[in-house]
Amino acid sequence: MSRFSLAVMRMLALGMLLAIAGAAAAQQAYPSKPIRWISPFPAGGGNDILSRLIAQKLTESWGQQVVVENRPGGNTIIGSEALVHSAPDGYTILCAGTDHVLIPLLMSTPYAEKDFAPVATIASGELVLVINPSVPANNLREVIALAKSKPGQLNYATWGSGSSSHIGMELLSLMTGIKMQHVPYKGGAPALTDLIGGQVQLYLSVIPSARPHIQSGKVKAVAVSGESRPPALPQVPTFTEAGVPDFDVKIWHSIFAPAGTPKEIIDKLSAELARIVAMPEVKTRMAAQGLQPFYTPAEKFVAMMKADSTRYAKVIKAANIRIEN
Repeated sequence: MSRFSLAVMRMLALGMLLAIAGAAAAQQAYPSKPIRWISPFPAGGGNDILSRLIAQKLTESWGQQVVVENRPGGNTIIGSEALVHSAPDGYTILCAGTDHVLIPLLMSTPYAEKDFAPVATIASGELVLVINPSVPANNLREVIALAKSKPGQLNYATWGSGSSSHIGMELLSLMTGIKMQHVPYKGGAPALTDLIGGQVQLYLSVIPSARPHIQSGKVKAVAVSGESRPPALPQVPTFTEAGVPDFDVKIWHSIFAPAGTPKEIIDKLSAELARIVAMPEVKTRMAAQGLQPFYTPAEKFVAMMKADSTRYAKVIKAANIRIEN
């Protein structure tokens, strides 16, 4: 072998060693500055409450500030687009919900799934159907009977067109044969505000944001999704108990980074999230809000998203749900 060939091989080997060392150094150093945590929903909603809980724990464990930035609007597109336009260095992450799967089924988006790097899921939760106290009904059967007696006259809020809240209400309508008017909002907090104010009559809400208003009597809870009553709302019957079996709508919350983020950083962030959601304090605080720790690493998370996309696409087609861009 010539001296030139040996020199080339040595240079290549040195390059590989430097690359490996650089990746290890990047993983070791991360994070070395504040992290921006994007919530694509308004402050006060379920995603925001969860985001601030986990961001606080990340700040405590890493010694770097994790700042929650609310970027609501556009059916979560605004917040998602902010992520994909960020540098793929681990210093901007997105806490998305099930809407991340739903929106592309309903409308065109300025990004594709390839623009995201899944990190992990962190929590899951059920939805609770709440009504304004002025609605002359005290349980789900009475709500359905009222809706049937006044087709198209009751209106329901959602935290956005094409959201889990919207799909869930359309599924309920399909299963029970009722017709209601949809009033979309730019998040859960404004939807709840108008429900309390009487501008809308019903809302299929996440439990964290609805629970305080249920306890104060500002809204009435008539049914909760899931197989059993959540510890946060033990007095509220499930949809099955209330007379509508097989109503299977739940949400999950997950973390994404921009595509191209180094795997070493993704893995480090994923491992830390797994540790945090397993903490007894975090479990307790999640349970109080009607959420369950739900850690799933990236590979399994991708498969779960595909399964959800297939399932919800059937509801969207049956209900003929469309969103205009």
